[in-house]
Amino acid sequence: MILDLDIGNTLSKWRLKDTESSEIRSRGAVWTREEWRPGADIPDLDVVEAVRISSVARREVLNDTVALLRTRVPRVYVGCSTREALGVTNGYDEPWRLGVDRWLGALAGYQLAGGCCAVDCGSAITVDFVLPGGAHAGGYIVPGLRLMKESLRLGTRNVAIDPEGEEDTLLTPGRTTVDAVNHGIYVAAISAVQRIYSEVCDQHGVALPMLLTGGDARVVSRGVAVPHAVWPDMVYGGLEACFPLTLAERAGRMSGAPDVPASPALEKIRAGLAFSMLL
Repeated sequence: MILDLDIGNTLSKWRLKDTESSEIRSRGAVWTREEWRPGADIPDLDVVEAVRISSVARREVLNDTVALLRTRVPRVYVGCSTREALGVTNGYDEPWRLGVDRWLGALAGYQLAGGCCAVDCGSAITVDFVLPGGAHAGGYIVPGLRLMKESLRLGTRNVAIDPEGEEDTLLTPGRTTVDAVNHGIYVAAISAVQRIYSEVCDQHGVALPMLLTGGDARVVSRGVAVPHAVWPDMVYGGLEACFPLTLAERAGRMSGAPDVPASPALEKIRAGLAFSMLL
């Protein structure tokens, strides 16, 4: 078995993948903590042959996790942001400072679509662009839904937006404080994603497919008008591309990869952007 770990600031997600069939056998998540210890909520390391890690947690957390795993697992691979990988050139002046989850998402998106807008809807919402040809154009970081809610300090942080709720309802004025907060941050999030997408496509003269991932991707997806696909395993896809261990991975097949979404016409993007600037 292969254990893939995506250690975030809030949650540490994991999945077990069969080495022979390349099928996902199980998955789960735990709160990110100081030490990553096997237990009831962690897979049995006795069946694991290799571990691949993406981590944006503190360096000490990653070091302790790697040290533990290396005492139990034959092979441990740790993703890191580099100046170039898999045909993609990092757009950061200091490439190692780009969050590895963003880098892996950009790499996976490029392998799938040959240029993309990769949106990760987690604690923060990150939007990164890889142009056709592999140039990472940089990205944006805005507060995620939960961070925006916490910043208002109105006692609504534990009331989540219903991921099955109708987007038309979420775009109407709230009639309670909770609804007003939920609807406001929802509009802020989808407006930011769509405006960023339009601005960058206009600047570079290219219409890119949009891919969404992260814990709030399903919620954000319901309101984003740009054609897009939700790919929950996009960061894992980057780990697969960087450290291919199965026959399917070596053949370039990433688990759960969606069909490449159709991109809107550049003229339509520019017309919508021009209209929004008049408002």
